[in-house]
Amino acid sequence: MRKNIKYAMILLTICAVSAFALALTNSITSPVIAQMDSNNRVKALDAVSAGYDIGEQQEVTGHAYVTYVIDLQKDTEVAGYILGLKTAGYGGEMTLVASYTTQGEMLFAQLLTHNETPGLGKKAEDDGYMDKFKGTGGAKPVPTNKTMLSSGDAQAVSGSSVTFTAIAKAINGGSEYVKSLGGVK
Repeated sequence: MRKNIKYAMILLTICAVSAFALALTNSITSPVIAQMDSNNRVKALDAVSAGYDIGEQQEVTGHAYVTYVIDLQKDTEVAGYILGLKTAGYGGEMTLVASYTTQGEMLFAQLLTHNETPGLGKKAEDDGYMDKFKGTGGAKPVPTNKTMLSSGDAQAVSGSSVTFTAIAKAINGGSEYVKSLGGVK
């Protein structure tokens, strides 16, 4: 019986020390991670802003893909919007930022977070991947399946159909949201 109590106390001590070490590590790294996330978000907003001034963020609720909207301004006029988009890919939730004209045409998009498969769905973070969607959503429809792409672009997304479709649906949902604004919020 004493032997069991001794082992239980040793195990309890190991668990307590491990819990303390994890808590200490989290308290040190969480502010750094939050700052890095904030910096990455600001860089992404600048990258998709198309040279316009970035306005204030407004949260969007009740929409399948859009989580927030930010006005893009030229002088004092609304020239377009940046939307925070969420969707579900093969590896789970994905978040993007995309800019649109007031007519719903996608200007630029950038993937922020995802858990897609390396070598397949992870291609979505490569330079040029989002170019397939550039200029679509206004007069030209957003390609929501591979048959709507050129053969070269279809080859580029080969093996990552779920990721491509998820991103396409989010970008299309963003375009439809902007069109519903009627050019102004």
